[in-house]
Amino acid sequence: MSADLGHAAHSLPDGRVGLPGNLTRKINVTMMGAGSFFTSSILRDVILIPNHSGGELRLVDVDESRLALSRRLIEKILQETEQSQLWQVRASTSRRELLPDTDYLINSIEVSGLACVRPDNDIPLEYGVSQCIGDTIGPGGLFKAMRTVPEWLRILHDIEELAPQCRVLNYTNPMSIMCLAADRASALPHIGLCHSVQGTGRMLARYAGLPYEQMKWQCAGVNHLAWFTELRGPDGRDLYDVLMPMARDRASDFAIAEPVRSDMMIHFGAFITESSGHLSEYLPYYRTSQALRDKYTASGYRGEESFYANNWPTWRANQDERRRKIDAGEEAPDLTRSYEYGAWIIEAIEKNVPFVVHGNVPNTGCIPNLMDDGVVEVACLVDRNGWQPIHAGRLPKAMAAICDSQMRMYDLAADACLTGDRETAKRALYLDPLTAAVCCPAEISEMFDRMFEAEQDYLPDFR
Repeated sequence: MSADLGHAAHSLPDGRVGLPGNLTRKINVTMMGAGSFFTSSILRDVILIPNHSGGELRLVDVDESRLALSRRLIEKILQETEQSQLWQVRASTSRRELLPDTDYLINSIEVSGLACVRPDNDIPLEYGVSQCIGDTIGPGGLFKAMRTVPEWLRILHDIEELAPQCRVLNYTNPMSIMCLAADRASALPHIGLCHSVQGTGRMLARYAGLPYEQMKWQCAGVNHLAWFTELRGPDGRDLYDVLMPMARDRASDFAIAEPVRSDMMIHFGAFITESSGHLSEYLPYYRTSQALRDKYTASGYRGEESFYANNWPTWRANQDERRRKIDAGEEAPDLTRSYEYGAWIIEAIEKNVPFVVHGNVPNTGCIPNLMDDGVVEVACLVDRNGWQPIHAGRLPKAMAAICDSQMRMYDLAADACLTGDRETAKRALYLDPLTAAVCCPAEISEMFDRMFEAEQDYLPDFR
């Protein structure tokens, strides 16, 4: 990716209302998993695209009450922005009712809700596998994939039948496994979207002491483990010369805020996109003993043990309560367009205005020293032709090796979800870097079987 092009594209959400030009045709946007928090933000962003002709916003969710609430919130945003005449809102628990003629599908499904949060976390913990988030890698990430990917593939097959022209934007984790399975099972154009690249870029600019819009950078790897291989100021100076001393000073705000990421930067030479706590689950270095966790992790997203499992039910309840307050008129809806990629992609395609995002796409040579049939997170140029991955080049060998260790696990996990084969899924867990650093194969096998027994009601495709 051209650093200048990336800078120009990524600065847009902060500096301009939208891309130039008009969106002349009406479009149909379907939100799958419309009860999720992504709905009111991403569809709000679609509504806030300037100079558009509207169309239909279609909401699909299996939970009728959350679906109804999301519909009311979207209608309230339309009223607040005076666009009720431009957009029709439709909602249904049946996706096949709303899929025909869909132009863009945004996927944010959650299979099993809260039911598997505890076994995903607690059973591995009995074997010494300490997870902070546990929904994209490790035992928790694998079982989330096993629950989610089969339904995801059924959604894709329905789209192929009812809306073959549709472009698919996925926000559901585990991102890499979801995208890899989609690539192997469907010909639909699809891209996996995460906010870790643009979020981390803004954070690094802040610590480096310059406006984000002035920073030039390159970033590539796999989801939650993409490397900022280049960070430069407008004068060409290397911003790692500013960040490295802060990382080595373990009492600095930078090192305290990002204990794992700053340490990885010291030893591997570049900063990584995901939060320290989540990143620590991808690696064999930081969570294998209490002494290491005490030294390298801290509260919250800095690596707290069981952080997601202990807090997600409360976060979900609080989020629902806030949405109900907005619905009741006790709080005003946020009408600020975000830097989530979804609506910017739609706008760039519809207006045919080039725009750069970082997306999860099939590798096909984008990073030549990573698995060619894997999924990577790289810069993609978006225009009327859709998203076109940009050749990122070879990663430094040590960085590529870290990414490769994840991709080997994803490879087997995707195959397991495509075939429903338990043994293949178990072997994927054998390859998980953190799990393998803590457990022998026999222990991993026993852990897997216990998790499967606890969650079997949500794993019908593996029976």
